[in-house]
Amino acid sequence: MANTQKSALWSRFSNMDRENRSVVIAYSMIVVLIIFSTLFITPNFASPTFLTQQLRLASFLGIIAAGQMAVILTGNIDLSIPWTLNLSAVIATSIAAGQDDRLILGSAAGIGIGMIVGLVNGIGVAYLRIPSMVLTLGVNAVLKGVTVVYTGSAPQFQQTPELLSKAATEVLFGFLPVAVLLWAFVSLIHYLVLSRSGLGRKTYAVGNNEIAAYLSGVKTPRVLIMVFVLSGALNALAGLLLAGNAGRSFNEMGEPFLLPAIAAVVVGGTSILGGSGKYMGTIAGVIIVRLLDGALNIVQVPPATKDITFGLVILVMLFLYGRGEKVRE
Repeated sequence: MANTQKSALWSRFSNMDRENRSVVIAYSMIVVLIIFSTLFITPNFASPTFLTQQLRLASFLGIIAAGQMAVILTGNIDLSIPWTLNLSAVIATSIAAGQDDRLILGSAAGIGIGMIVGLVNGIGVAYLRIPSMVLTLGVNAVLKGVTVVYTGSAPQFQQTPELLSKAATEVLFGFLPVAVLLWAFVSLIHYLVLSRSGLGRKTYAVGNNEIAAYLSGVKTPRVLIMVFVLSGALNALAGLLLAGNAGRSFNEMGEPFLLPAIAAVVVGGTSILGGSGKYMGTIAGVIIVRLLDGALNIVQVPPATKDITFGLVILVMLFLYGRGEKVRE
């Protein structure tokens, strides 16, 4: 009986398309990671308190990864995450000046910065045909310079308004972080856009074959610009929450999030070639990367080793999925 059930489960799994299989694998990896870390690192790894804290921290990465996934689905990549996030947070907290009544103005300015960066990236990729890897890396360097000039040689650590700090750190009822609710809202909108809207279908079409999509009537430049603007806006939003989490904005606060964001998208099964991937997989990828980071922190692994680990994760997943089909089944 047991063998029959196993056979049936394996048959169902093997008959799944690539996207669904990758989602199942990703969520299975979460369970394996929790069990392994509980047995070999610390028994407290599976405690509700620890997992709640990890989920709260995952929400920041999750918001960034949502934007990165949309860009990767078109066959591009956004490497301007670190300093888009950083400059947006610095501008927002500078305008808000620690006052709740100025938070809306500061947040609007910060997210506006992110959208402008996304617009520049989108125009460069869509109309100037500059490879996204080169363009966004250059934009990231420019943003770094602008941020350093703005903050001065001695960076000003701008305090965040109390409301922003609560949004990033407060836990409701002892188990529900406010930041997770914000991530859930972003995730819902993102899921609906990708799976239920014309923009979502066009995004997958551009990733599968941009020329074919253009010839079929899709305004591909508009799609590319919109996904980069979305990525910029979400990077900025994550920057605001990270500033709230730290209680201030500071230089290089976005540097640790570039590799993990790419890793989360790739681990979730999104093809780096574009055109294939499900957002539910990206959510699982974010949780995996966050739990892995938490485990590495517990064993006191240095930052350089973390970068090596995330880089290896990306390479392994590329070997597993990189040669997969682009066409979404």
